[in-house]
Amino acid sequence: MALSLVRQAANRMVVQSCTQVSLQRTISLTSRCLTAKVINGTALAREIKDDVRAEIEELVSMGKRRPNLSVILVGDDPASLSYIKNKVKAAAYTGITSELINLPSDTSQEALVREIERLNNDHDVDGLLVQLPVPEHMEEKMVMNSIAPHKDVDGFHTLNVGMFCVDQKAFVPATPAGVMEILRRSGIETFGKNAVVCGRSKNVGMPIAILLHADGIHETRAGDATTTICHRNTPPEQLALFTRTADIVVVATGIPGLIKADMIKPGAVVIDVGISRVMDEKTGKTKLVGDVDFENVKEVAGYITPVPGGVGPMTVAMLMKNTLTAYKREINFDHYKRSLGLA
Repeated sequence: MALSLVRQAANRMVVQSCTQVSLQRTISLTSRCLTAKVINGTALAREIKDDVRAEIEELVSMGKRRPNLSVILVGDDPASLSYIKNKVKAAAYTGITSELINLPSDTSQEALVREIERLNNDHDVDGLLVQLPVPEHMEEKMVMNSIAPHKDVDGFHTLNVGMFCVDQKAFVPATPAGVMEILRRSGIETFGKNAVVCGRSKNVGMPIAILLHADGIHETRAGDATTTICHRNTPPEQLALFTRTADIVVVATGIPGLIKADMIKPGAVVIDVGISRVMDEKTGKTKLVGDVDFENVKEVAGYITPVPGGVGPMTVAMLMKNTLTAYKREINFDHYKRSLGLA
């Protein structure tokens, strides 16, 4: 009996070893004949911004005012300033007026909320956002919930999050919306596919997973995929097992180079949401990289987004689209409130 059990264990080890070798050989062979299509997020974002600009110009030609996006920044974080610069530039391109309210880093939460309430009550302000992160002495959830839901173009207010989950006309956070738009505009089918989302943040990972698996019968933005969520507590060997069987892998962990070539099924779609600044060993200078080992994974995948130039530009473009939506709701505010049962 003992000898039989030993033989069975040995056989299982051989099978597992052969399976792993076979998988590695498959990846190796495929990588020699496959090179992923690199999705140009900058070009796709330009298409969206052009659509937004055309619609705004049409409304302005009818005598309507221009949409407005107001951005509050607390402090002077360089990364936040860079993000805001991109948003202001996109607003100018699309014909949206913008205003930056820069408050000192020691501003109290009460003072910030008062400024938010002032903008909430300004009918010429359509979109309002507070650039994250806020200082440590502030409660992010409280700040986000101070923004009027109909002006919450980031989609972070609790009411918008809830309505998004139950399929009502809520704002979808810009990055998840951008990911879905990348898939749609690239002609990538999600219906019935296996998707893995690496990351479960409330503003990125979770909304992406919801959109990917949403039921197409009730949800116009639906992906109808079978979605698995992995996170920091997913063991590495389990993560690899999940990603190797996925048709679509979306990575949003903030861990540079987390996803390697041997973790991707040949021909899969890889969307890299992560962005980190690391030291380039060759040049001695810093560079931006994503959560995916781009140079090696692109030899295995069917589609892949680069960093930079992938999801980032799409995030900004979808923010402009959300601002246009907020503007159209503002000029038809009573009708919008009735549609939500608020009037």
